Amino acid sequence: MRRLSPASAFIKRTKNPKAALASLPFTHQALLRHHWPFWARPDQLAPPGAWSIWLFMGGRGAGKTRAGAEWVKMKVARGARRIALIGPAFRDVRDVMIEGPSGLIAISDPGARPSYEASRRRLVWPCGAVAAGYSSEDPDGLRGPQFDLAWGDEFAAWTYAQETLDMVRLGLRLGRHPQMMLTTTPRAHPALRALIHAPGVVMTRASTRDNAAHLSAGFVEALEASFGASALARQELDGILIEDPEDALWTRADVDGALKRGPFTPERLVIGVDPPASGGPKSDECGIIAAGCDGMGPTRRFIVLGDHSLHGRAEVWARAVVEAFHAHEADKVIAEANQGGDMVRAVLRQVDPDLPIRLVHASRAKRARAEPIAALYAQGRVHHGARFCELEDQMCTFGSDQMTQRSPDRVDALVWALSHLAGKGAEPRFRAL
Repeated sequence: MRRLSPASAFIKRTKNPKAALASLPFTHQALLRHHWPFWARPDQLAPPGAWSIWLFMGGRGAGKTRAGAEWVKMKVARGARRIALIGPAFRDVRDVMIEGPSGLIAISDPGARPSYEASRRRLVWPCGAVAAGYSSEDPDGLRGPQFDLAWGDEFAAWTYAQETLDMVRLGLRLGRHPQMMLTTTPRAHPALRALIHAPGVVMTRASTRDNAAHLSAGFVEALEASFGASALARQELDGILIEDPEDALWTRADVDGALKRGPFTPERLVIGVDPPASGGPKSDECGIIAAGCDGMGPTRRFIVLGDHSLHGRAEVWARAVVEAFHAHEADKVIAEANQGGDMVRAVLRQVDPDLPIRLVHASRAKRARAEPIAALYAQGRVHHGARFCELEDQMCTFGSDQMTQRSPDRVDALVWALSHLAGKGAEPRFRAL
C-alpha cells in the first residue's frame, strides 16, 4: 500500500472522495475501496494490546455498526472461524448486523462475501467461517456453543445484558486469544457501568458529529436543534454515559429489577391513556400503557405488558388505544380527562362504541401522583414483561432537570394504569367522570 500513499492523501484532502477515487486507475480503486484502515477514523479501528473486550460507545449514526462489521471481517481474514453475533433481539442481528447497509454482507469484498442461511440463523463465508446469531432475550441459547470471536451490538439495550454477556464470555474459548467487541449507544445500565471498569476491557468513543460526512445532509444539525445541550444530547449524540439523576423518581436499577422479576398472568388488566392536548405535528405523544395485577390484596403484584404510545391525530391514537385494548384482552381503559373528557370519550367511542372507559381527572402534580407508583417498584411489586426503552428513559429522568419531554406521556399513562389497579392507598386522588 506504500505506493498508494500519494493517491490516498489526495483522496483524503478532496471534498468529494468518491469522485477522487473514481479518477484513480482501476487497480488502485479496487485496493482502496475495501481497505477499511484507509477509510476508518482512529476510534473505529481495534485498539492495540492484548485486551479481551473492546467496548465502542458512540452516538446515533457514529459508525459503530460499520466498525463492528469491519472488525469481524478482518478477524475472519486472519483465521477466525466460529463467531457469535448478539443483538437485543434476533431481528436486530439479521436486519442490522447481517443484512443492514453497514452489515457484514454489505461491507464484504465481492469475492469473499458470506451467504446468509435464514433457516439456521447463521452467516457462512467461502473460507468456512460461520457466524451464528443470538438474542439477548434468550441468554441460555448461548449455552453449549464455543467461539473464538464475538460481536455484540447495542449492548445497553440488551434485555438480559449481564446474563447474556456472561454466557458469551464462557463460550469464548477457541483460538489463541478469543476476543469480543461490543458496540452501543450508552445508557445508564448496571451491566454497562460494571463493564467499563472491568479488567481486560478497552474503550473507544465517537460522536454523531464525527460521522457527519456519511449521514444525511442536515441530520446532525436537526438533532442538535432538537436536543441542544441536554443530557439526552450528550448521551445520544456524544456517546457519553449519563448516570441516574439524583432527583429522578426511578433509577435504572429499579427498572432493571422490574425486568428480572418473574412474569405472571394478570387477573385484571387495563390500558392507561394520557391523551395529548392537541393533534398537531408538534403535539405531545399519546401515552398508551397496558398493565395488569394478580389480585386484590395489599400485596398484589403488577405487570407492565405493553407500551403502545405514539404521535398522531386523535383518530390515530384512539385506534391504537382500541387495538391495544383488544390485543391484551383488557378489562377497561383508564384515560386522563384533563385535556377534555368529553372529547376523549367521544373519540374513543367513534372507534369502538362498546369500549369500557373510565375517565380520571388529576388533582395533584405529576410527581405527587407518580410517587406511590415509584414506591411499588422499590418494593419489588412491579414486573416489566419486556424491555420498554422509551418508557424506561422517561421513568429514569422523571422529576429531574434532565427530563426533556414537555409532557412525560408514557410515564403518565403508566401511573394512571397502575394507580387504578393498586386501588386505595396507592392511586392518586382523581374523580371518575
